[in-house]
Amino acid sequence: MLHPTPALSGADARILAEVDRMRDELRRNLQGKPMKWAGRFRRFLTADAVSASNSIEGFRVSTVDVEDLIAGEPDVEVSDENKAETLAYVQMMTYLQTLHDVDDFAYSKGFLNALHWMLQGHRQGERRPAGRWRLGPVYVTDSRDQGTAAYTAPDAELVPTLTRELVDWLNTDDGTHPLVRAAMAHLHLVSIHPWADGNGRMSRSLQTLMIAREGILAPEFSSIEGWLGRPGNTWEYYRVLGRRGNTYRPDQDVSEWIRFNLTAYHQQTQTVYARWVRSGAVWGKLEEYIVGIGMDNRVISALHDVAMSGRVRRGRYEQAEGLSHQQAQRDLRDLVALKVLEPGGKTRARLYTPGTAFPASALDIARTPRAIGNPYEK
Repeated sequence: MLHPTPALSGADARILAEVDRMRDELRRNLQGKPMKWAGRFRRFLTADAVSASNSIEGFRVSTVDVEDLIAGEPDVEVSDENKAETLAYVQMMTYLQTLHDVDDFAYSKGFLNALHWMLQGHRQGERRPAGRWRLGPVYVTDSRDQGTAAYTAPDAELVPTLTRELVDWLNTDDGTHPLVRAAMAHLHLVSIHPWADGNGRMSRSLQTLMIAREGILAPEFSSIEGWLGRPGNTWEYYRVLGRRGNTYRPDQDVSEWIRFNLTAYHQQTQTVYARWVRSGAVWGKLEEYIVGIGMDNRVISALHDVAMSGRVRRGRYEQAEGLSHQQAQRDLRDLVALKVLEPGGKTRARLYTPGTAFPASALDIARTPRAIGNPYEK
């Protein structure tokens, strides 16, 4: 038995309508005039989702380091374990993004286990089998006391039946709003906890896939994992999940979980839209600035990375603009000579950050935060 989907309250319905409106507005902006920086923005969102979701599980790699790993940078200073976890999640997330418009797509037990192998296959072992249901008990320990089980998943012998019910539910459109269904799918999977490890990231990824397949926004814009990974939100995420009880109780009212997810959808959409606007404004300032220093327009992409992410590496700039090693190196050297950029780090892992001549107007726009309110407190 799965949790029944609760009815929406008046406030829930209002917030869901606001989320729909904001996402539709963002879609129109994305489909409007093509922006050269849009591809970078999509890569940032993918990296942010990976960084945030992994951080919830204790694998901490910054968004900008994930961006560098995605770009194939060989000398990112992260541990071997964190690098392996990041690249595995990037691989799975990239695959999920390709499924957003597959016509004959269907969920299955095999599909879920294949995703789990992509996520956990590099950790395959007797105690942590990847790509197959667990054969024994599994517990979520209390963060305040590792000797206390905050949640005990259903018995292992129930997992095949529960996952079959979940797959049937995933493949049946019951008329519920797609964002609500995606939230419920997350709750169903994390409650069943069908694998020995990786259940949290699998549940968040399933939610992301379901939102992407709704087809309103590009897949990179369809995740709330970046929002979930912020420290205060992560704490509330655990609290809301914890209040469902310490055992599987599918007959309970999970309205609080829906409210939590509607808040996440609303605030993440606000955040993404604000960064989209800032990215465009920063690009515009850099276009004006480049005219005055006599450099090729291609260097705007490097400067945009520096303004929005705090730094750039040669390899990422080279890849973004399709340059040779020598061209990219020469451009960055010229920007350093003009004091637009400041080099740092080891030679192979050199980073470039804002120099004294970097346009302050672009940095001011990039660094100006936006207040994000709780939609239920209106």
